[in-house]
Amino acid sequence: MTYEESLAALADPTRRQIYEHVTRSAGSVADISKGFPISRPAVSQHLKVLSDAGLVAAKQQGNRRIYRATPDGLAELRQYLDRLWGDVLGEFAKSFEKEL
Repeated sequence: MTYEESLAALADPTRRQIYEHVTRSAGSVADISKGFPISRPAVSQHLKVLSDAGLVAAKQQGNRRIYRATPDGLAELRQYLDRLWGDVLGEFAKSFEKEL
């Protein structure tokens, strides 16, 4: 997945909270929805968006799906932010050197 898809998926505050929950503890939609003031279908829809962005994966356990964060789900986003931050630091160093 691309960093744009990760950013778009995490742009929604509720979805971001659901993602953070899943990074701490895997669970079914019923388990996850206990901590949120939204319906189970709404949690399920948010998990679908996170899954489509490659941030979470589901594993079938009986009649339930257990959602967990994917180990490399944020890899492209992290690389993008590292590049961006590197560019910012590089420009800062250049402007600092000019002042000397």
